[in-house]
Amino acid sequence: MAKHTAVGWGHHHYHHFQNRWLLALLLMLSVSTVIAFFMRSAFDSCDRTVSAAVNGIGSSRHVIQVAEKRTTPIAAVKPSPLSFMKSKVVLLVSHELSLSGGPLLLMELAFLLRSVGAEVYWMTIMKPSETDEVTYSLEHKMLDRGVQIVSAKGKEALDTALRADLVVLNTAVAGKWLDVVLKGDVHRVLPKVLWWIHEMRGHYFKLDYVKHLPFVAGAMIDSHVTTEYWKNRTQERLKIKMPDTYVVHLGNSKELMQVAEDTVAKRVLREHVRESLGVLNEDLLFALINSVSRGKGQDLFLRSFYEALQLIKEKKMQIPPLHAVIVGSDMSAQTKFEMELRDYVVQKKIQDRVHFVNKTLTVAPYLAAIDVLVQNSQARGECFGRITIEAMAFQLPVLGTAAGGTTEIVVNGTTGLLHPVGKPGVTPLAKNIVKLATHVERRLTIGKRGYERVKERFLEQHMAERIARVLKEVLRKSKNKSSRHIS
Repeated sequence: MAKHTAVGWGHHHYHHFQNRWLLALLLMLSVSTVIAFFMRSAFDSCDRTVSAAVNGIGSSRHVIQVAEKRTTPIAAVKPSPLSFMKSKVVLLVSHELSLSGGPLLLMELAFLLRSVGAEVYWMTIMKPSETDEVTYSLEHKMLDRGVQIVSAKGKEALDTALRADLVVLNTAVAGKWLDVVLKGDVHRVLPKVLWWIHEMRGHYFKLDYVKHLPFVAGAMIDSHVTTEYWKNRTQERLKIKMPDTYVVHLGNSKELMQVAEDTVAKRVLREHVRESLGVLNEDLLFALINSVSRGKGQDLFLRSFYEALQLIKEKKMQIPPLHAVIVGSDMSAQTKFEMELRDYVVQKKIQDRVHFVNKTLTVAPYLAAIDVLVQNSQARGECFGRITIEAMAFQLPVLGTAAGGTTEIVVNGTTGLLHPVGKPGVTPLAKNIVKLATHVERRLTIGKRGYERVKERFLEQHMAERIARVLKEVLRKSKNKSSRHIS
């Protein structure tokens, strides 16, 4: 059997550990920290993974508390670039409320707007008939921050939409809400709609979803490559034109950066996670942190990893043992794809080198514990891929596919190494794994350069500035259209 870190536990132990991590985070960090750790691009993953490290959680809790206390106070806090949104009424419409990237990004925007005094309302289109634990928890986090939860149906929804200065529609699939709820009043709301799109899969290009897209105030997309894809596909397939479209790269939260920049916190987290995996401090860990699915490329990563081990063996290289960590496993689902991954590991007799780790809500401990992040998303790649900038914050080099938003984050040869998607990328990725395993200085230099790039353009402040420019433009257009309508 492959080494199933955490999977081999009893049901009780798994949830006990997960709850202890969550409790620790809730006690130690602000709500925005928890949201930052929840976050992964829809485009990245809606899943999380959990470490098997039961021992030492108390120490980790203490370390992060100390990290908070040691944070140097900022002498002069910059005013928020979103301060012009004070007293504005903003309606945020999400297709669902879950731990996937889209809803959590929208929640992050809600908190940024609340922090400057905006009046923020939240609607969830598809809610479970009975409130589950996740929905309850996330709604209460919003209520605690002053975000008002309203029904996505009926008169209350219509009245809120008509009264709002700005309506943010999140993800392409939220488009159906416009007709279902607004009906004959849809034309009154479209001029103040900003459509935030994260998807880049073909099945989202349906008129049922996006027929109103040409008439909204603007669309906001997470990367240039995804923006071009949407412009081309809507024109070619649907014969409709995109509205004014704005590219907004995401940024890391202040709280995540705080942990990433604390050497003591990182060292203790590294020790605990590595102990749980049964690996030594000097071993080299290459991790893919994403939901386990064919589109995320775990199968091709394992092929590359095995090929890398063979290369090292053939050339008799004297380097520390290499390990592959698949973070995002879900044995409870018993998917055919995951079983294929585990069968491959057994077949190649690399059970002692591959670690499958179950889902969790925290990612920082793993970023502290590993040496290299592998971002192996296939086809068109990630829309953005927030895990990539989070890894770079932890000074980790990135081995990524040359596709999607990864190409806008990773500077090939400087902050990471890129390889082709699909089977043609297996051998290049294997060689890149060996390259970083054998050249310590290069690995560390690439990691440092990645961190510098994050500090230059992928912080929360940068993201807020980019969003602020979009919101100003959308509000200006909405005001102009309203004035023309009145006259």
